Amino acid sequence: MNATAHTRTRTLAGVAVLAAALVGCGSSGDSAGDDPLKNDKADSGTVVVGSNNFAESILLADIYGEALKSQGIKVSYKPNIGSRETTYGLIKNGTLTVLPEYNGALLAYLDSKAAPKTVDETQTAVKAKLDKKLTLLQPSPAQDRDAVTVNAETAKKYHLTEKSTIADLKAAAPGLVIGGSPEFQPRHQGLKGLKSVYGVEFKSFKALDAGGPLTTAALKSGNIQAGDVFTTDPGIAKNKFLALKDPENLFGFENVVPLVRKADLPKKAAGVLDAVSAKLDTATLLKLNTQVQNDHQDPMDAAKKWLASAGLD
Repeated sequence: MNATAHTRTRTLAGVAVLAAALVGCGSSGDSAGDDPLKNDKADSGTVVVGSNNFAESILLADIYGEALKSQGIKVSYKPNIGSRETTYGLIKNGTLTVLPEYNGALLAYLDSKAAPKTVDETQTAVKAKLDKKLTLLQPSPAQDRDAVTVNAETAKKYHLTEKSTIADLKAAAPGLVIGGSPEFQPRHQGLKGLKSVYGVEFKSFKALDAGGPLTTAALKSGNIQAGDVFTTDPGIAKNKFLALKDPENLFGFENVVPLVRKADLPKKAAGVLDAVSAKLDTATLLKLNTQVQNDHQDPMDAAKKWLASAGLD
C-alpha cells in the first residue's frame, strides 16, 4: 500500500460490506463523525489517531488508539481519511497525532530514488526526509508489501508459479490490463517502477481501489488480469491468486510503524506504541485481516481482543 502503493484496502465480501465495516470502525472514536479533512486541532492532551482509506490501516489505528486508551491517554479518531498524499499533510499540520504507516512506502513517497538494503537503513532514510515535526517510532516485525498479483487463469496461461517474478510478466504484459488505486499509476512504486526496474509495460491501467473489493472483483471476473494486491490480504489464498516475487525490491521494506507528531505525543505514548509494535508480526497481521475481511468481525472488536491476548490492554 503505494509510493509503495500503500493506500490500502483489503478484500471484503463487497463494497457494501466494506462500507459497513468502515462505519462500524467509526464508532471506535469520539470524533469519527467529524470531517477528517477539516483542519481542527484536538483538545489539549488528546491524541488524534488517523488512518488511510483501507481496512488494514483502520484496524491498525484502532489497535494504536485502544492501546493508548488503556494507559489513560485521551484518544480521538479520524478514520478512513484518504491516501498518503492527504494524511501526510494532516499529520504535518497537527490535525493528526498518530498514523499507521509502512516505512518503505513512506520513504518512497518522500524520496523515490532511495534504495535501502535493510530495515534499519529504511528507518534512518525516512527520518532524514520527514518533516522536522514528525518521527517514526520503532518498526514492527509485521510487513505488508505491495505485490503484482495475477488471477488463476492468467497464471495458468503464462505458466506462472510461486517461484515466478514480476520480470516473468515482461513478454505477456503488453496484452494484459493491470488494476489498482489511482495513486499506483504515477508512483515509482507502481507503473513507473514496473517499467524502469523490470521493463514491464501493461496494455492499460484500470483505476480501482488499493487492493480492495473492486480490485479483487476485477481480478476474479477477468476484467483485469493483474492487480496491486497486498501480501497480508487473505483474499490471495481464498481466490487462488498468485502474488509474483519482487527480487529487485521495487516495493521495498514494508514494516508497519507508527508515524507521530512529536510535540503532540504524550511522553509515555511512545513506549505504549513501541510495545504494540514489538508484538505485532506478519502472521498476526494476516490473522487479524482475515478476521475482519473474511469473517466480518468489527475492526475495533478484533483490535481489542488482540490487545488483550497480547497483554497490552
